[in-house]
Amino acid sequence: MTLIADRESVGGSFARRMWIAAIIAAALQTAVLGYMVGERAWGLRSGIEVLLKTAPVDPRDLLRGDYVTLNYDISRVPVSTLVGGAPTESLSGQVLSVRLKKQDDGYWGIAESSFGALESKPDTVVMKSMPFDYYFSSTSQDMIGVTYGIERYYVPEGDGRDIESARNDGRVAIAARISSDGVAHIRSLLLDGKPLYEEPLY
Repeated sequence: MTLIADRESVGGSFARRMWIAAIIAAALQTAVLGYMVGERAWGLRSGIEVLLKTAPVDPRDLLRGDYVTLNYDISRVPVSTLVGGAPTESLSGQVLSVRLKKQDDGYWGIAESSFGALESKPDTVVMKSMPFDYYFSSTSQDMIGVTYGIERYYVPEGDGRDIESARNDGRVAIAARISSDGVAHIRSLLLDGKPLYEEPLY
């Protein structure tokens, strides 16, 4: 009887530990998802809105549903805009800070950039790239290619190809909100200057 009771006690203790572990894991997942949603909501509500011109790119991933692949004029950062010049060695996991300023045509373009921090200035916003590897070359480089985490926008099934065709014709633009820490979120996708899809501000 004692042996059976001990086994039942051990079994019950193990089951309790498993339940506690499952509850903790679920709570952590919920917290992470909550943080991601909260960060996006905060960025969309409080960020500075900029209008970005898109550039032609390749189509979509058929396995993930329809989305528009987006590339921007600001995805190619002129080396001439780098504060202090380009690094003279290869670097991994770098983040480029890019200062944007509104242009005469209403779109925002690159005023300057830096591998370090850029201080705030009136009528500009600083946007940060996703981490990337910078490869030093002894030959001169004119541009540095970067991404900002806003290169994909999901649309209703069947709409992707028409929008991509319009994008390649120069008819698509993006209104993005840039948070105070330089993170970009797509606010709306515009076709011929008019919002086609808009994200809720939560």
